[in-house]
Amino acid sequence: MAEPVSEILSPSRLPRLTWSNVSRLIRLSNQTGTWLLLLPTLWALVFAARGIPPWHLIVIFSLGSFLMRSAGVVLNDLADRSYDRHVARTQRRPLASGELTARHALILLAILLTLAALLVFLLNVRTLLLSPIALLLAALYPFAKRILHVPQAMLGIAFGWGTIMAWTASRDTVEAPAWFIFGATICWAIGYDTIYALQDQEDDRRIGVKSSALFFGRSTWLAVGIALAVMLMLLGMAGWITQIGWIFYGVLAATGLYCAKQVVELRNPVQSARAFHMFHEHVWLGSAILVGSIAGFLL
Repeated sequence: MAEPVSEILSPSRLPRLTWSNVSRLIRLSNQTGTWLLLLPTLWALVFAARGIPPWHLIVIFSLGSFLMRSAGVVLNDLADRSYDRHVARTQRRPLASGELTARHALILLAILLTLAALLVFLLNVRTLLLSPIALLLAALYPFAKRILHVPQAMLGIAFGWGTIMAWTASRDTVEAPAWFIFGATICWAIGYDTIYALQDQEDDRRIGVKSSALFFGRSTWLAVGIALAVMLMLLGMAGWITQIGWIFYGVLAATGLYCAKQVVELRNPVQSARAFHMFHEHVWLGSAILVGSIAGFLL
């Protein structure tokens, strides 16, 4: 039986900007993305400082990572809301389900970017001048999956730009190790986000969205393996230039072994839940690299 018009138009049923909707929109309960953005930035801060970075930079970039990741998912959901309605994993997101409107999302986006801008003004001029590029990259990523067969590369560039900003905030210049860490971040994102994309292969194929998991197909395991191997190699080069201690290389070797374990597992089909778990494991791998880099400089 159809609902009365008065019930459909009831104020209680209209989209409203509530804490529940906002927290779901910015994925407050799942901060994996924030960690994956923050960790390479912390790598860069540690390498730039040759040890423990200044605490004010740790705080600024930690808060900035949370704000920019939150802004990024709002931008992503705005761009993808028509697609998300047709994907089982995303159809209940607030914008896709109609719980929030585009106007609500834009208001929230403005607040997040304003707060992020205030943080950037606490840094030096060179870093301030680099910050608009971070915003441009965050805005471009949601559209990359319409054009690029490996949109994960654009995600890596967007996440990696934080390493360049961290380096300039610490040393007021950009040196070779910063670019190696930047490149490593791109490769890392291609690796872990290809694993993440395995969850949506069938839906992505049906609605015409591009992803590296679809592009590489049966060779996904090989592509992920190459991406992660190059990541470790680039981090090793950054360590060599900065004359880091042997502990760091030991951690890289252990990380490489765990990545190899994932690659072997990817040679066979993996279920969506397992793909998500494997993706989440990269937070721990990135954290291990961070601890290893600190130990490499201090011990």
